[in-house]
Amino acid sequence: MVASGACGRRAERGKRSERLTTNPMARTPHLERPRTDWQRLLLTSALWPVLWLQAMHVRRVTPRMPEPLGCRTGSAGQGPPVRLLVAGDSGAAAVGAPTQGEGLCGQLVRCLSTHHTVHWCVLAANGLDSPGLLALLEEAPSERFDVVVLSIGANDATGLLSPLQWARWQNRLAALIDHRFGPAFLVHSAVPPMHACLALPQPLRWFMGRWARHMNETLAGTLPAQGARVMHWHPATTTTLGMAMDGIHPSSTGYAVWAEGLSPHILASVAGSTTASARTCLLENRRPMFHR
Repeated sequence: MVASGACGRRAERGKRSERLTTNPMARTPHLERPRTDWQRLLLTSALWPVLWLQAMHVRRVTPRMPEPLGCRTGSAGQGPPVRLLVAGDSGAAAVGAPTQGEGLCGQLVRCLSTHHTVHWCVLAANGLDSPGLLALLEEAPSERFDVVVLSIGANDATGLLSPLQWARWQNRLAALIDHRFGPAFLVHSAVPPMHACLALPQPLRWFMGRWARHMNETLAGTLPAQGARVMHWHPATTTTLGMAMDGIHPSSTGYAVWAEGLSPHILASVAGSTTASARTCLLENRRPMFHR
């Protein structure tokens, strides 16, 4: 594999996840406060003592898995080139897999490289939330990518960031990505199905699954039915087969399922972009047969 350098020089800067002081998209068009806000507040207040005790217990007994070793930039495959950026939190950083090659980006490269030469880069760190990812991407060198996949939201959910605020942060991330990386296709990978995290006891697991679902539904409601920004939903259910030993992160099998669900959409988007580009070139190069 050939290292691309530009991303590699900045990848380690993602280890910090400080919260920004600026307001995220203080006025975002077409985002209305969901009617369930008061229900979430009431539910949180009623369950807070139990949820807090369970959360402290999970934090104390759950092992913190490291980011696996492996290349975070490179090239693989044969065919038309595709430039891929995978950015985000522990899911993008392949936590739970033995190597980077068995994480989300590595599995995506495996799926895409049978059709394309994939130039890929990972910008991710364990523990990042949306403000932390925005800071990381602001510091990264500006570089052109065809496809950007975002894995972010689990730490926003555990921090009880409201679904409306989270959707605003995703819009802010999308604007920054469009400005600095100019992808033709941006995928928001949904907040993981936290109701299936085996490390979380009940009712904490149910509560976090409900919170994550509301986050996903709020963001999905802001995205057009068709366009350059899409949302990829995880399977509604999972099993221990797809989970790592901590009961929170995906295993290599879980990452493979994730990538196999994503790759057809990426391939279709790349094919559509290639067709559109070829049509544009044909029109620009067309010359009239007769001149007056």
